[in-house]
Amino acid sequence: MSEGKKMTSSRRHHLKSLILQIAANWLEQEASEIKAAKEAYMAEKCATPDMSGDQASLMEVCKKLYQSLDKIDEERYDTEAKVTKSDKEIDDLKLKVVELGGVKKPALKKVRMSADSMLQALLGGKHKVTMDLRANLKQVKKEVKEEAGEAVGDWRKNIEDKADRKKMFETS
Repeated sequence: MSEGKKMTSSRRHHLKSLILQIAANWLEQEASEIKAAKEAYMAEKCATPDMSGDQASLMEVCKKLYQSLDKIDEERYDTEAKVTKSDKEIDDLKLKVVELGGVKKPALKKVRMSADSMLQALLGGKHKVTMDLRANLKQVKKEVKEEAGEAVGDWRKNIEDKADRKKMFETS
């Protein structure tokens, strides 16, 4: 096919069905291999016991089976302990990798938002929260203190005071 043309739908459907058939065959083959491996393992580890004989020989067979069960349980416990230990080590190593990589902070954008709208966004629309910080402040009256040095004050006031003193001296 040339570069500009696409695959037809029938061709695509045919190729897809072929791929699915091949995959199904592989899955069947893998399942049969696993089953054969299980049977071989069981035949090797658990030979069929000889049930012919008297009660004493059967008791001996049962004792051997119990001993093998105990050994298998010990092996299972040991392997579980190894697996849990290795899982913990893997988790610790993952944490170390994250720590070594460092936490990358995303670039934050400036958002103009009042404290009220921020609280409303955090708590949801159903909560009515007001953040009036000045409402609970104590009202303080500012007193004007007159200082000893009146030279700092208004110059017109000083002149008027001096004019009154002049008149006091002149009239006497």
